[in-house]
Amino acid sequence: QVRLVESGGGSVQSGGSLRLSCAASGHTSRKYKMGWFRQSPGKEREGVAEINTAGTSNYAASVRGRFTISEDNADEMVYLQMDSLKPEDTAMYYCATDNRWWVLSLRPAGYTDWGQGTQVTVSS
Repeated sequence: QVRLVESGGGSVQSGGSLRLSCAASGHTSRKYKMGWFRQSPGKEREGVAEINTAGTSNYAASVRGRFTISEDNADEMVYLQMDSLKPEDTAMYYCATDNRWWVLSLRPAGYTDWGQGTQVTVSS
């Protein structure tokens, strides 16, 4: 089981920026994918962005052009730079990972290990 710890959440005004970080430990394979998901009260968890160790990334349409996912494979880190934040981006953000690195679909079911989450709140 891979341990994931998110950080960097907080409160920001609309139009502002935040950078989330996720520290992973325990990957047994050199090839894997890591993703960011979010969930608001009363809503299903949705995929935001994902990236595999080959550097291929995938974004939800709602964040494309505003969010950027990046990775540091040597340190098992993944980042989510969030710019031009909107109130509808308010949610708990989760980091996740899975060894099926070739499948990039932003589906929560495609991930096996999850962090505890970090809250992002965007005020208007």
